[in-house]
Amino acid sequence: MTGRTVVVTGANSGIGRAAAHALAAAGARVVLAVRDLAKGQAAAATMAGDVEVRRLDLADLASIRAFAEDFTDPIDVLINNAGLMVPPLGRTKDGFELQIGTNHLGHFALTNLLLPRIRERVVTVSSSGHRAGTIDLDDLNWERRRYRAFPAYAQSKLANLLFTAELQRRLADVDSSVRATAAHPGLAATNLLDHLDDRRSVLRRFTNHLSQSEADGALPTLYAAVADVPGGSYAGPGGFLQGRGAPKLVSRSRTARNGTLARRLWTRSEELTGVTYPLATTNVTGT
Repeated sequence: MTGRTVVVTGANSGIGRAAAHALAAAGARVVLAVRDLAKGQAAAATMAGDVEVRRLDLADLASIRAFAEDFTDPIDVLINNAGLMVPPLGRTKDGFELQIGTNHLGHFALTNLLLPRIRERVVTVSSSGHRAGTIDLDDLNWERRRYRAFPAYAQSKLANLLFTAELQRRLADVDSSVRATAAHPGLAATNLLDHLDDRRSVLRRFTNHLSQSEADGALPTLYAAVADVPGGSYAGPGGFLQGRGAPKLVSRSRTARNGTLARRLWTRSEELTGVTYPLATTNVTGT
């Protein structure tokens, strides 16, 4: 990875931190794009190599735009890693439901704003939980439905895969050499469930008992980022029920393969964020 620049969102903890650590060790210049600079700097201090920390709040479109405007260097790989899992109902600064706003819409805006400078790959971290997801284009932000945390999470992770599919289609249409891929970590022992109270801590204990380490959970992300795989690929652990094991290309739900839904979600995402696809008229090749 020597000579390559990689931006990793949410790289101060979990699989994002593990992926950033591995990429820096392999010679990449790694940018930790994090909401909390102090936590980002603490994570960077554990990494050898060329590592820097920049502020990015994916729950704030103004922060996303500021990051994209300030970071003008070419980017070889963007890893859309940051995410929330089953928090109580909350809203981003722009009024989006917190999970769809952070996990999907924030990364949608960031990717499109950075895309003219990306040279190799966009990796978006999804979840096997996408299989339980449905997309309600008329109520993505849970303003009319009764909020349920896991269905909202599953919707956001399904959106990650639909976004990857439509991004790859659009890149191919303009003959870009950039590839859009996706990954999921399986069951990885991260801090995503740390906010759960004692009544739900059995889920955390169950996950921790069966899960693999953060470093192993990061392997599908690294595979999707650097392996010679086709655009649109989805990587995950190769073991039982894709819960753990060495990474390989894995299947996704039928809904995640719905091209019409992917295009409609893209249009809705543009409407909500005010960010549009930048390559349609520029024919950027990524070289």
